Amino acid sequence: MFTIRKIFEFSAAHQLHGLPPGHQCGRLHGHNYCVEVVLKAENLDVTGFVVDYGELKPLRDHLDDRYEHKNLNDIYEQPSAEQIAKELYRWCKKTWPQTSMVRVSETPKTWAEYSE
Repeated sequence: MFTIRKIFEFSAAHQLHGLPPGHQCGRLHGHNYCVEVVLKAENLDVTGFVVDYGELKPLRDHLDDRYEHKNLNDIYEQPSAEQIAKELYRWCKKTWPQTSMVRVSETPKTWAEYSE
């Protein structure tokens, strides 16, 4: 199995609901998110790629249009990294059937992954 990965970044704000009083994520705050998309294939295309990295530009455009410098509460009821990873996985899977996983990181030490 061949695997490729590419990381994209965006900056956005969010506030999570239903947390204990005083929880830091209950306040409006921002992150510099990292999104990692993973694609796998048993066979390579005629050029020797799973997918040409340049063909992943539509994800960059999607992140810029939908998420960059936005309040994620305007997009999601509960904008957790898990929810973002799930939506981005589904978006990527429609665009590239080879998509096997999407990881969303809010900080260098935390991430959420979604795959089916």
